[in-house]
Amino acid sequence: MACTTILVGKKASYDGSTMIARNDDSGSGHFTAKKFVTIHPGDQSAAYKSVLSHVVIELPQNPMRFTAVPNAAEGDGIWAASGVNEANVGMTATETITSNPRVLGADPLVEYHPAQDGQPETAGGIGEEDIVSIVLPYIHSAREGVKRLGGLLEKHGTYEMNGIAFQDANEIWWMETIGGHHWIARKVPDDVYVVMPNQLGLDRLDLEDAVTEEKDYMCSSDMKEFIEKNHLDLSLNRDLNPRDAFGSHNDADHVYNTPRAWYMLRYFNPHTKVWDGLDANFTPRSDDLPWCMVPEKKITPEDVKYALSSHYQGTPYDPYERYGDPAMKGVFRPIGINRNDFMALIQIRPDVPEEFRSVEWIAFASNTFNVLAPFYANVSATPDYLANTTKEVSTDNFYWSSRMIAAMADASYGKSVFHIERYQLAVQSKGHELINQYDEKLRREADLAKRTALREQANQKVADMLKKETADTLDKVLFELSSQMKNAFSRSDA
Repeated sequence: MACTTILVGKKASYDGSTMIARNDDSGSGHFTAKKFVTIHPGDQSAAYKSVLSHVVIELPQNPMRFTAVPNAAEGDGIWAASGVNEANVGMTATETITSNPRVLGADPLVEYHPAQDGQPETAGGIGEEDIVSIVLPYIHSAREGVKRLGGLLEKHGTYEMNGIAFQDANEIWWMETIGGHHWIARKVPDDVYVVMPNQLGLDRLDLEDAVTEEKDYMCSSDMKEFIEKNHLDLSLNRDLNPRDAFGSHNDADHVYNTPRAWYMLRYFNPHTKVWDGLDANFTPRSDDLPWCMVPEKKITPEDVKYALSSHYQGTPYDPYERYGDPAMKGVFRPIGINRNDFMALIQIRPDVPEEFRSVEWIAFASNTFNVLAPFYANVSATPDYLANTTKEVSTDNFYWSSRMIAAMADASYGKSVFHIERYQLAVQSKGHELINQYDEKLRREADLAKRTALREQANQKVADMLKKETADTLDKVLFELSSQMKNAFSRSDA
């Protein structure tokens, strides 16, 4: 699925936390309703079977509780997407990426084949549907997450190319699958942020470190031999560039992928490089955009939200821009589009006691018009307003209310954008306020059971606030859209 990812190292963030964030998009022609829930050990079986690929995976017998953002409707698998476990390890999976024919010819994807013409069924590999569920409940660090998933990929293979992020309070690791069974990973430097827009992103791989010390890089066990045997290193000076070796470069990238990376880098580093004009260092069509950069200032959750809500504001490519060259508007695929299903930002705070160290910021529907609200991750249940999403449209849950706001605000953008901005400011401000209040309450409370109750009480207060602000904004944008109807008629007299 189309997604966009931002990773923020602890020295690049405003409070020393590690932050990983990703939005997930529906395929064309439908919406994939999502919910925010807690998965308990009793909900996890000893063997996992993929709905799409039918692969069966034996699981360890000691799963941890974790949060997830799975599909609301049953039928196509779990798609747990993003979450935090009891050990304060966060994970988001996956960012769909691409590869080239040389890689796929050397290590083909492991695809499912149903029983046919007397031949038995052949299971496929693991994919986005499965990855969080078979990894997150069993890992105690970001590094351990890479190791576990790497072993599963080498054993079972995969039927698609994916990027996966792992985090704990100290480290963030980014992992990319290479062909059917291979993978590479890099630890995100503490002082940088990373942007990923549906392309193989790593622009450097220290292969010697990856196959020996594994200090900053890791890879599948036979990666060195795999590269040499299949002549994948295209560099002239033996300085391996993973994008060239494993990735792909298509003309469609210059409409669909690279412009998204360009805009995010431009936002976080407006003065470091020249991004516009004839003398630009990088343009929306540049294939050599940096995978990571040191930001010009420390990054907040609000910065991440803004970047992942991008529709190219402040550029000629903004589809909502009223002036400028009409031929330039909407030429590039934005990050904030109607098909966004959810955005989750996981913040793991090193200066906070472990019990309430992890906070998940959750948003549903189009990032351009939605709001991000914070919730403690270490809870036995999430608020019903976020957990009760149904397949049917309903204002009783946050997902469909957000979806309706987005559709109405888009259709009445000029008059509704001010309501959206106030909505976002109100929810984020009150969300910070509530988390700050409950952080202090939790620090003062000595009783374990009462601290557990306080975390869930805090989450419910955030959800109650969110429901009120969402209903109020839905009313406002509905009025603005209704005022534009062809039979709208207003009178100045009573």
